Amino acid sequence: MNQNLKIYFTSDVHGYFFSTSYASREEQNRGLLKCASSFKKDGNTLVMDAGDILQGSAYTYYCQSELKSNESIADIMNQCGYDVITFGNHDFNYGTEYLCQYVDRLTADAVCQNVKDLEGNSLYPYVIKTLENGLRVGVVGIVTDYVNIWEKASNISDIQIVAPLEEAKKALAEVRDKVDVTVCLYHGGFERDLTSKKLLSETTENVAYRICEELDFDLLLTGHQHMSIEGQYVNGTYVVQPKENATEFHEILVEKTDSNLCISSKVCRPDAKSICKTTEELKAIEADVQDWLDSVVGKLNKPLLPDEKIKMASNGNTIADFINTIQLHYSGAMVSAVSLANEIKGFNQSVTRRDIIATYPYPNTLVVFEMTGKQLREAVERSAEYFAMNENGVLSISKDFLEPKIEHYNYDYYMGIMYQIDPLRACGSRAVKFKYQGNDVQDEEILTVCVNNYRASGAGDYPMYSQCRVVKEINVEMVELIMQYFEEQKDAVIEISEPV
Repeated sequence: MNQNLKIYFTSDVHGYFFSTSYASREEQNRGLLKCASSFKKDGNTLVMDAGDILQGSAYTYYCQSELKSNESIADIMNQCGYDVITFGNHDFNYGTEYLCQYVDRLTADAVCQNVKDLEGNSLYPYVIKTLENGLRVGVVGIVTDYVNIWEKASNISDIQIVAPLEEAKKALAEVRDKVDVTVCLYHGGFERDLTSKKLLSETTENVAYRICEELDFDLLLTGHQHMSIEGQYVNGTYVVQPKENATEFHEILVEKTDSNLCISSKVCRPDAKSICKTTEELKAIEADVQDWLDSVVGKLNKPLLPDEKIKMASNGNTIADFINTIQLHYSGAMVSAVSLANEIKGFNQSVTRRDIIATYPYPNTLVVFEMTGKQLREAVERSAEYFAMNENGVLSISKDFLEPKIEHYNYDYYMGIMYQIDPLRACGSRAVKFKYQGNDVQDEEILTVCVNNYRASGAGDYPMYSQCRVVKEINVEMVELIMQYFEEQKDAVIEISEPV
């Protein structure tokens, strides 16, 4: 007798639950509640998510900063009918207490095998779901252990996040003989190109290809990279990945016969005509968020708007300069470096909370290091790898910052030093001028440098920061510091100059 399983799968929703834009307040064809209106659920259906729910939009920021609660987020997940979820790296951004508040209110099972207590016990072990037709489905969850590198230590001090591949292997060995279908729900992506098999990264941030090589899950549901990967077999394991911000989801069909499993899937996008599945209470919170976002917090002498990425990086950018100015103001450092998110709104002349949160969407804090001139030059050289010359001899963006994941946020804009980049030179020797206050920076010269805590961890291939002495930490999120900066100058129009 054949037994069927249907899975609806999402990942990297990042707080985009509603279809209203947080940048413009316009209706858009995205949002988890709009996606969920297409979920046709019965007793042989499972709805799963691979994490990064609690951070990433104005809604999630409002929940954390104003409501001090994520109950409405859990309520949305419950309303959408989720059965199993795992965690993403951003779900740890507000600490484990905040994460546990979310898990406690969920009706779904939380699985994340490699998140352990300090004694080494898995806090979120695998689950077995038995469908109406009798089919038994074992679901193992894991998250990239790069959380340990990126996250503030205080946010994960009461847990351990260990290597995901090894934990998935142990869990699979336990569950395999108890179920008919095995699923790995992984907040992580592929370290190889799935077409050419070319190795894209030698780090262990993403190990999905190794999971397919070394383990034998029936399905591997991936995330983290924000790539749209249509269903395909990799070394016998069926894999998928959806794009971010609830712009698409996967519908997966599994048919079990006496002899094998037949798996197929399709990428689905929200139906433009569908109505979000929501409640009056949730609608009211969303309306409050939109009104709160439109509150004016300060004024500039001109709008600061984004341009093409390559133009901003090569010519300098007033948005980055403004944020660097704020970082220098509060840190007292000699030099500041800031990166910009892949998508930014910029600032209107009358600056609203919407402008700030849509331009600086991350919950970063600041760290000040003592660095030698040599170390700072190495950091600048890493940023200079962003540039490439295309086949027509035109300045462009290096593929290393575009594949397998778009990472404009790993290019840093500096203030306090003057340098020139020659993209025709080899990587590692592109900074042809390097001065502080008009003088050449010497290798052994000591400078204080302010960066965000993500960069301070060495993330983005900036290992030099982890070798430097920390002289100050500012444990206030950058969004709050930007708002505070405007508050301190609320009766003044802040003057912004063009980059030099």
